[in-house]
Amino acid sequence: MNAIVSPGLNAADAGRARLKLERERNKLEKRLMRETGRAIADFNMIEAGDRVMVCLSGGKDSYGMLDLLLKLRERAPIDFDIVAVNLDQKQPGFPDDVLPRYLSGLGVPFHIETQDTYSIVTRLIPEGKTMCSLCSRLRRGILYRVADELKATKIALGHHRDDILATFFMNMFYGGQLKSMPAKLVSDDGRHTVIRPLAYVKEDDLIAYAQWKDFPIIPCNLCGSQENLKRKEAGRLIDEWERAFPGRIENIFNALSRVTPSHLLDRGLFDFANLRPTGVPDPQGDTAFDPVDPQPAAARCGDETDEPLAERTVRFFRDGAAH
Repeated sequence: MNAIVSPGLNAADAGRARLKLERERNKLEKRLMRETGRAIADFNMIEAGDRVMVCLSGGKDSYGMLDLLLKLRERAPIDFDIVAVNLDQKQPGFPDDVLPRYLSGLGVPFHIETQDTYSIVTRLIPEGKTMCSLCSRLRRGILYRVADELKATKIALGHHRDDILATFFMNMFYGGQLKSMPAKLVSDDGRHTVIRPLAYVKEDDLIAYAQWKDFPIIPCNLCGSQENLKRKEAGRLIDEWERAFPGRIENIFNALSRVTPSHLLDRGLFDFANLRPTGVPDPQGDTAFDPVDPQPAAARCGDETDEPLAERTVRFFRDGAAH
């Protein structure tokens, strides 16, 4: 979706090309706003008075998340604050001037936390081994501390739909678990709420958005450069399936929110041992195997002035964020 128009086009063709590009960009932005707003509403990620700490790595995903949250804040019926935070891990060659200059230009409050986790990770992890696990644990602990210092009520991470799917496949293939990244969680210390506003957003859309907005991308030279990562294997599988079987990945992603514990094998989620016939029809019995006809969408509420703020906020993020 680059704004380059071939010099061989005449004025009329060039004009049509520009109009087409504008329409594509308008649709892209609306789609990103809609999907981000829908995720926020579905999981009640942001509430009135929140101070959202947006974790900015310098990659396309976190840039896109910050941009979209700033746009949503301008239109939302509730007030919430945004503060951008970057963890400078002292990677060799890291351009530490890029993010401060970018954020200052936006007028966004920000904090740069400098911690030399790079030296720790490279000292403890043998060359060629995956660094992500240790790096992420160190980074997580630092960000939780910074959230306390900044009095942030929510910590926003830039993981998107494809990240969630890749994590699901990694856990299934290599860990023997049906587990992924949740869109919202409470930290292991019980003190912080972590949200992923891009949970419904496709990576391809974020790539196109970053190209359009010309974000000053900072490449990761630590874990991102290790070609043997299991995450990249999962990513390649997702790409192959998407090309070969359009719609399959969307169905798998939707399945993560349509779980039927009685039709799996986890005895901790469903009491199989004490399962007995009751003589009462059970909609989760054998009929759960049957395909379900899609139901028509429920009628949406109007814009009555007496609509409670909480309901109006949910409706905004779910339905009106893209308009």
